[in-house]
Amino acid sequence: MKKLFVLMIASMFTFSAFGQGKDVVDIAIGSADHTTLVAAVKAADLVATLKSEGPFTVFAPTNAAFAKLPEGTVETLLMPENKAQLAKILTYHVVSGNLDAAAVIAAVNAGNGKAVVTTVSGGKLTVTLDMGKVKLTDESGNSAYVVAADLKGTNGVVHVIDSVVLPG
Repeated sequence: MKKLFVLMIASMFTFSAFGQGKDVVDIAIGSADHTTLVAAVKAADLVATLKSEGPFTVFAPTNAAFAKLPEGTVETLLMPENKAQLAKILTYHVVSGNLDAAAVIAAVNAGNGKAVVTTVSGGKLTVTLDMGKVKLTDESGNSAYVVAADLKGTNGVVHVIDSVVLPG
């Protein structure tokens, strides 16, 4: 298992210095790959919440991840009348606590290959390792992979994911 941990860390991009002095929202704002996420966080009025003390672990979908959703989904979610639904989806990507890559892998190992985490929205995400990559599975069986880990902020950590996970 120790070799798997080393392989996992080596296979992911680690940006420890990227978020120095920035909170989890500032990290997303500073990324050209997260403009859709930033727009959604603003539309859902979650900026102040995610700038609070935390700590938070944020699984941040990229613009390409949002683009995988059915056509028109993002535009519909950004409408003011869908604010509550958007907030639920976004908070499904957030876990209370500061779960860096080492903590995530330790939890998976302690759970004999899987860990179930409760999101801020109250939903569950199942975390496993798949060919050396951290895989998140939502309540409907859809999956996302961590493609960059440990973007550390002043109030938590951000892990970049390649798909949007959705509450059940």
